This record gives sequence, C-alpha cells and structure tokens, in this order.
Amino acid sequence: MLKTSPSKMNSGIILTLLFSIFIPLQTFALDEQINTTSTSSYPLDSAQAWLVKMSNAVRTLNYTVSFVLLKPGMDSQPYLWRHGVNELGLEMEQLNLLNGPGREVVRIGNKVSYFEPSVPPYSLYSSIINGPLPSEFLQRPEKLMLGYEFIMVGRSRIAGLAAQQIKIISKDKSRFGINVWLDQETGLLLKMNMFDQNAKFLEQIQVTSLQVTEEPDPFFAKIEPEMLPDVVSFSPKSEFNSEWTIGYIPKGMTIEKRDFLRLPGSSVVVEYIMLSDGLIDVSVYLQEKDNDKPQDNLVGTVQSDTLLTIEHGDLNITIIGKLPAVTANAIAKSIEKTTK
Repeated sequence: MLKTSPSKMNSGIILTLLFSIFIPLQTFALDEQINTTSTSSYPLDSAQAWLVKMSNAVRTLNYTVSFVLLKPGMDSQPYLWRHGVNELGLEMEQLNLLNGPGREVVRIGNKVSYFEPSVPPYSLYSSIINGPLPSEFLQRPEKLMLGYEFIMVGRSRIAGLAAQQIKIISKDKSRFGINVWLDQETGLLLKMNMFDQNAKFLEQIQVTSLQVTEEPDPFFAKIEPEMLPDVVSFSPKSEFNSEWTIGYIPKGMTIEKRDFLRLPGSSVVVEYIMLSDGLIDVSVYLQEKDNDKPQDNLVGTVQSDTLLTIEHGDLNITIIGKLPAVTANAIAKSIEKTTK
C-alpha cells in the first residue's frame, strides 16, 4: 500500500478527512437503550459467552480503568475511564484524555456531555460514549456475530491480571484481524490489537490499571447533572432519497447513517454514508465529478485508517476507515446510479 502523508493530499481530501472526525458525534445521538444479554444460549467456555460476560461487566460493574492508545508513528495517548452504577441503577461514565489540552466526556444515563478545547461544551442523547474504545463492541457484541468469527486462543497475563485471549476474524476476509484479551475474573477488556492481512500492527489499546469497586468512584458524586451543557437538538429530516446505491457491503456491515453534508469552510456539499459492523465504522463521501477539476486517485493511510479517493463514473468517492484498501476499493467501485 502506498503511504501518503496528509501534507501531500489535496485540500479537498483534507477537508473531507477533517470533517469525518466530527461525524461520529452525531451518529449515536438517538441510539436505543441496551438490553441485558444472557450467556445461556452459548457454551460456558465459548468465545461468544466470554463476549457476553464482557458486555454485562461493562454495563453493570463499578470500575476505574487507565489505558493507552498506541498507533505507529504517533505519541501514545493515555486515557482514564470511569464507570459506575448508582443506587437507582443509573449508569454513569467518564472518559478523559490525559495528555495535552485534554478531552473529557461524561455520560449520565442517556445524556452524554463533551468538553473539548476550542469548542463550546455540548450534550447529546446517547447510551454510549464516542471515543477510542469500540463502545458498540463492548456493550453489544452480538451485533458482530454475522460478520465475524470468534476463536478462543488461550490464557495469559495482561497488566498483571489473568486474561482470556480471543481472536476476531472477518468471515469474508474483508476487514483487519483483531485480538482481544479479557480479564479472567470480570470479563472486562484488558487489551485489543488490530493487524492487517500481513500481520502488521495497526493499533493497540492497552490497559495499564484496572480497579473494580463495590461503590462508584467518588468522582460521580461531584457531578451536578443540572450543570451539564444542554442537549443539542437536531431537526427531524424528511425521508432521504439518493440516486446512488452501494452494490457491495462487507458481510455483517449495514448502512447506519446517510445524509447530505456541507464540508467545513467551503460551499461543497457531499453525500455522506456511514457503514458499521459494530466494531469499525467506515465513512463514504460522494461528490459529483467536476470535469474542469480532475481529481487524482489516491490510496494512503492516515494514522491507522485507510484513505481511498477515486474517480468512478460521475463521482469523486472518498472512503475512510479501518479496513483494507482492496475492500475500500471494492465498495467504491460498486457504487452506481439507482435504476428506476
């Protein structure tokens, strides 16, 4: 794969890439509440039962986790993650980026408040936090059953704790491989590694400290819910009609969002499609081709994401996500005008 640094990309792609960072904040603004999942339908020592144990622990235990996000060529990013359940059964959560100016997210029930540098605080309705942790995977692993196989590997020690390793493999080989290690006692995530098809390291989440307590962390008692920022409301949209269809979507992936968006700092409007399998999200941008401004095809990497930009038919297509370039290309080449 050709690796292209962001400084060499044309300005249109840079705008698209920057805009993709903000999209997930709206993606889960109105997602449904989580249902408790039972392990009774799986053998007790199966990978599926371990994942259900993980999701139940993530939602019901009081814990404080320190972890580090590692990506090749980047400084490590340390985080603090707290979760608690009060006497009324209300879930509370905090995710705090510890380096630099920081970024803090607080969730009380289904209200998630974001505090970021140079951005006014705001809140969204959601039952999950948007961050480096794959919340859909942690809380709803059953969504992955259609697209992935789960293989028990063995046991080891992570952060001084006994851990069960599970390998996650895309059934149709269209996505990268993932290894996770779950705490033997609680089922909480201790480590997650992502590799490409050549076993090259792409990304790692490594827990450095885990504390499970009887009571929620005292931090949550200091929060005054009425002082959190107001929820950002989005006007209901009429039914979305697009003249473009995606002929190929990897097994287990679905279209989670579709809309027209204006790129920041420009008058350019693109059609945005988000694909997701519960573990990874893929952003697809469609723009009518301007024959007076030809666009170069580009395949590169930005951090651990694949960035593909191609001309196809009457479209300029940009795809960003943690998936192989060949899969991104197959998705792009399958986009055609809807036949009526």
